[in-house]
Amino acid sequence: MNRNVILLALCQALLTTGNVLLVAVNGLIGRDIAPSEALITLPVAFQFIGLMAATIPASLTMKRIGRKNGFYLGNSFGIAGALLCILALPDGDFTLFCGGTFLLGIGIGFGTLYRFAAVEVAAEGQQSHAISLVMAGGVLAAILGPALALHSRHWIDGTPFVGSFMGLLLLYVIALLLLFNIRITPSESVTETAPSERRLGEILRQDLFIVAVLAGMSSYAVMNLIMTATPLAMERYGYSFASATSVIKWHVLGMFVPSFFTGRLIQRFGALPMIKLGALLILFCIGLNVQGQSEWHFWSALLLLGIGWNFMFISATQLVTLAYNSQEKAKTQAANEFLVFGMVTLSALGSGWLEAGVGWINLNLLMLPLLGITLLMLYTRGRQLETATA
Repeated sequence: MNRNVILLALCQALLTTGNVLLVAVNGLIGRDIAPSEALITLPVAFQFIGLMAATIPASLTMKRIGRKNGFYLGNSFGIAGALLCILALPDGDFTLFCGGTFLLGIGIGFGTLYRFAAVEVAAEGQQSHAISLVMAGGVLAAILGPALALHSRHWIDGTPFVGSFMGLLLLYVIALLLLFNIRITPSESVTETAPSERRLGEILRQDLFIVAVLAGMSSYAVMNLIMTATPLAMERYGYSFASATSVIKWHVLGMFVPSFFTGRLIQRFGALPMIKLGALLILFCIGLNVQGQSEWHFWSALLLLGIGWNFMFISATQLVTLAYNSQEKAKTQAANEFLVFGMVTLSALGSGWLEAGVGWINLNLLMLPLLGITLLMLYTRGRQLETATA
């Protein structure tokens, strides 16, 4: 694998480390400074609103100014967001803190395109491996993220969690330095003659795109909602912050360790069977969460959730890249990211309210329809999709 893909994987690792840290601390910060229990996860929601708001502009901006400059811009938003959160926490300014997480979300929205950039710089035939390697950068995040969340919590005496955002600020600065050494040039991109550009509506009506975006939406929304609610549920059941961060660490390992071989599994078995396998693992996760609330149940369920998300999301990304030609790349990727992370935003908005309002068990059961719709579409459109992917 070439040097640029490896550097993109490191940038993805730093971004994901920051995301893991935010998952571990944002709900708890919201519980401390939110004006009401219903608003506990509003900072998380603003993060995903920022992410959703950035998806279309990020892709179109990169088409105009280039991938590398777009990633510079995204990291700058992340730095600004971390600074706002650092300013907000000493005074418990909930509004300013939500503004900071919104800017962080914009930065993350630009960073979600690292995986597509990896496809463009990878050698022909190595695209699925490139996606997997960039996503595998999350293994580093699984180790660093929870550790940073746990140890930075009290870096600054009297102001819990300010140190966490100082650590987050450092991550974005390091990513900027790495970007200086990445080359993404037209010669490394797909440059062969492409068919004439189709209207966006025509692209979005393809069975291939519909199934890909459904798999991305359902896997990411279910994963995000359960993951975000887990630290809140564990605290409610009497577990320590250290226990919650340990569970999140194993969950993130489940999300990204499989990336070392997911690309090969997709090449051997196909993206559609891998989506089905991922959905099955998430169903097992829900079953464990409903069955019991011991630390073992939380740990094993979140591990399965991470692996299931990995299989579904990487396979969905691979499918999306088959739904467009090179001229249609920017608008199709923008539509995919907007739809996927729009659903993730809704899940973030509902996670705190659902955990507090309907309870941990019912929250998990409510995830079943999302997975069911995706599986139904896979089985009803399976033959046409197998022809398209072949």
